[in-house]
Amino acid sequence: MTKRIFRSIFAVSLTVLLFAAVLILNAVNSHFTGIQFAQLRTETALAAHAVSNEGASYFDELDDAMNCRITWIGADGTVLYDNVSDSGTMVNHLAREEVRSALAQGYGQAARYSDTLLERSIYAAQRLPDGTVLRLSMSQSSVLSLTLAMSGRILLVVLILIIWSFLLARRLSRSVVQPLNALNLDTPLSNLEYEEIAPLLRRLDSQQKQLRSQSEELKQKQKEFHTVTRSLSEGLVLLNSSGTILSINPAAARLLEVTQNCLGADFSVANQDESIAQLVEQAFRGKKGEQTISLPAGRFLAAASPVRSEGIVFGVVLLLFDVTQKHQAEQLRREFTANVSHELKTPLHAISGYAELMKSGLVPPRDTALFSDKIYTEAQRLIRLVEDTLRLSRLDEGAVDMQWTGMDLYESARQVMQELAAPAELSQVTLTLEGSAASIRAIPQLVLAILFNLTDNAVKYNQPGGRVVLRIEDRSDAAVLTVTDTGIGIPEGQQERIFERFYRVDKSHSKEVGGTGLGLSIVKHAALILGAELTLKSTPGIGTTVSVTFPK
Repeated sequence: MTKRIFRSIFAVSLTVLLFAAVLILNAVNSHFTGIQFAQLRTETALAAHAVSNEGASYFDELDDAMNCRITWIGADGTVLYDNVSDSGTMVNHLAREEVRSALAQGYGQAARYSDTLLERSIYAAQRLPDGTVLRLSMSQSSVLSLTLAMSGRILLVVLILIIWSFLLARRLSRSVVQPLNALNLDTPLSNLEYEEIAPLLRRLDSQQKQLRSQSEELKQKQKEFHTVTRSLSEGLVLLNSSGTILSINPAAARLLEVTQNCLGADFSVANQDESIAQLVEQAFRGKKGEQTISLPAGRFLAAASPVRSEGIVFGVVLLLFDVTQKHQAEQLRREFTANVSHELKTPLHAISGYAELMKSGLVPPRDTALFSDKIYTEAQRLIRLVEDTLRLSRLDEGAVDMQWTGMDLYESARQVMQELAAPAELSQVTLTLEGSAASIRAIPQLVLAILFNLTDNAVKYNQPGGRVVLRIEDRSDAAVLTVTDTGIGIPEGQQERIFERFYRVDKSHSKEVGGTGLGLSIVKHAALILGAELTLKSTPGIGTTVSVTFPK
């Protein structure tokens, strides 16, 4: 912009200066021409007066060094005398402008250029009393001639004008542009140097406000996006069209074992999993894909989706969903199905076998009672297994049909002890209840299930002469049930698994006591529904302590 203004000012100033010089030169030339015409007219008048008084003898007395040319012309245009040329050889002057004017009006003047335009002659003619005309003329240099004669000085002046114009144009252009360069675009309306740019400044101010508003909105949305993505447990990665990482949340960085400083890096370099790389490459080709993969943190479902705009893929979104629990749940479901089938099959085969022997008449009459007892025992075991399975199924559904109510945990423990008093006596195990009353709000069926299964296990897996102690502790914020036994104990490596369905520490002993393997699973699910905290401590050969903390 500065260069354009400089060129414009320089061209205008130079043009104006040159045009002014030409006008001044013409004006000066016209002024001096007027002066010369006045002088020539005076001299013509004097010479005419002299010729009128002295006649032709006046010309004899003329000085040869006279600076003007004198021509005496007759009334018919014939040249009677000329101090420069031979009058006899000169053409008729009746057609000359100044001669015609003098004959008609008494005085006439004219100016004519030479053939080369380098010299101009001026003429003044006056009519004498006898009708003849006396004409005086002198030569005058033309403007072109003067210009050529003064070319050196003129070039010097032109050079000075060019330099002056250059300096003036540069200074003016800088002074014009300097306020524009110093504009404060953050507050456009504070720039009041030029009224002409006021509409532009108002438009800039409006756009600045709009940009600030949009910037604040964008920052807020970006903050919200980072807040949301940082709190996600799922991994999220955003890639641009060239595969560069635009955003990665902490979960994805942890799962892919990269740092969050990898923003701007190539995803193919940061990622080390071949399956994920194939999904991302497939997404860049415009096809959505997902696959379950194994990462150090567990099993994850990787889903890569292309981001399109006007049919063109300009990015990819990669999501990593943790399906470890789902995978484990599927595994547990398969194991549960297999275990249920096995557990049901065993008593059914026993019942079927005993019944077939009795049907075939192969059982002696004296053994009929024994076989009937075996069938009854297996049938009861089968009933208990079905009941526990149904009870566990209801707990899986959240026990939505069960009612919450206030109850005394100590009284419920007393009730369970009475139910298990006979089995405990047969197993030579002493049952003891300690503590005091503790009121809680819970589902009675689930609390009784917890009490019964923990106490029943403590009795079944105890030793002859052993003890089982139920202790109820009433706290300000919770009621704590503690069941302590002196039984066989649980090895440390198996303590995390005993709450799984059908898991048994001592399988041979479980068959002897007739357990279904679902008791502790029922305890775990019931505690989850009631919001209770379940802890276990056990030492093989010494005993086990299970604590359940019920919130009030």
